[in-house]
Amino acid sequence: MSNHSTDEIGFRTAGIGAFVVFTRPKALNALTLGMIRAYAPALAAWAKDSGVRHVVQWGEGGKSFCAGGDVRAVSEAGLAAKRGGKADPLVRDFFFEEYRLNRQLARFPKPIVSLIDGICMGGGVGLSVHGRYRVATEKTLFAMPESAIGLFPDVGGTFFLPRLPGRTGAFLGLTGERIKAADMLHLGLATHYVDSAKLPDLIKALESESADTALARYAGDPGPAPVAALQAQIDRCFAPDSVEGILAALDAEAGEWGAKIAARLRKMSPTSLKVSLRQLERGGALSIEDALRLEFRLVRRFMAGDDFYEGIRAVLIDKDNAPKWNPATLAAVSEADVERHFAAPADGDELTFVD
Repeated sequence: MSNHSTDEIGFRTAGIGAFVVFTRPKALNALTLGMIRAYAPALAAWAKDSGVRHVVQWGEGGKSFCAGGDVRAVSEAGLAAKRGGKADPLVRDFFFEEYRLNRQLARFPKPIVSLIDGICMGGGVGLSVHGRYRVATEKTLFAMPESAIGLFPDVGGTFFLPRLPGRTGAFLGLTGERIKAADMLHLGLATHYVDSAKLPDLIKALESESADTALARYAGDPGPAPVAALQAQIDRCFAPDSVEGILAALDAEAGEWGAKIAARLRKMSPTSLKVSLRQLERGGALSIEDALRLEFRLVRRFMAGDDFYEGIRAVLIDKDNAPKWNPATLAAVSEADVERHFAAPADGDELTFVD
């Protein structure tokens, strides 16, 4: 057994497994640049280590796998840079290196087993969804909530959301809907369900057994998936190719569900909604690399705008949940505004990968 850790992420190898634990439980294991910079070289080493058959990762504390990227720190750095007129490298480097790590996980040559026990949102989804095995428990809560903070579903959302059944990807990406284990399994976001109490035994088994063998022994049934009963409504209401069309379909839907989802969308950043829908329309035809390159273009545009900082203020800092978006309405977001987010950057700074 070998061990290495920082105060934010821990690594060890034992038997045939490499084991990763995110160790920021008070921050719900939110992903920092320091964690990314520790994890990427460890993964690179394990890819070449013939003694490591699989990588197993989870979050410390029992409440969260990883609640997302440390967007508050990024927001503070970006705002300070805007006020001072000088760029803060954290704003660019966080996303550049996070997206590289997402691709590294997606192309990792050995099984990655994510034990998603608790909250898994945003950046936590990027850590888990690209690996081969994704284990949900009765405590799992999954969401891509970026539109509520003036951003877009990144960390490879461009790639994996359009590949979900029907229009579920657009539904999850635009609304930030929170789903649990049964829905994750139904949609393919999870591959297995295991009771939380059995995870310590599963982790121990993965020191000596293949991931397939160990997971088959501990996997259970989470019961029926609520989203399955909504599939026809989701497909119908999220079929239009415009946000306005989606809202019209939701408004026309009988029952409470359509009104509830429409009301939620109307609180989101209009720019985020329009850009996100366009992003997901394009993502189904892209490789993971091209999807992440596109996201790096998008995130730099958002960091230069206003809505991300206003969203962080409203949701995470002041917590008044009353963001003042700019532009404030869908009608005020032009086609040119949307397309500008997808254009190649004038400075030529694009996401690149190192094999």
